[in-house]
Amino acid sequence: MDSASKKFAERLRAAMAAAGYEAKPSVLEREFNLHYMGKPMTLHGVRRWLLGESLPRQDKLEALALWLGVSPQTLRYGAEIENQVRVNQKRWDEGVGHQEREVFEAFLKLPVAQRKVVREVILAFVKADAAE
Repeated sequence: MDSASKKFAERLRAAMAAAGYEAKPSVLEREFNLHYMGKPMTLHGVRRWLLGESLPRQDKLEALALWLGVSPQTLRYGAEIENQVRVNQKRWDEGVGHQEREVFEAFLKLPVAQRKVVREVILAFVKADAAE
């Protein structure tokens, strides 16, 4: 079993408990099938989710998330990654002013070969600064 499946199983059990459900295969099978409009899941299939032996397909993940009141991203990957993305985005948004954005826009308009040269020049400056 990979750790991604085990971590998903932990998040699924926690989400079920937070929503007021026992994290048991029979409960998951019944409630999931009430909230999913596709082919019903078997007891064995949902048991594998709870044990971390398999991961649901995207459509089933979305149904689980809607039913349990959590985002599909949080259920599948955890809140830590979502929070880190938000922190990185905030740092980027706060650290880049109008002039820098203007330069980035101009950079993106350059042909690929010229972008490569500009990138190498910038990295050379960073390397030289770090050596000082």
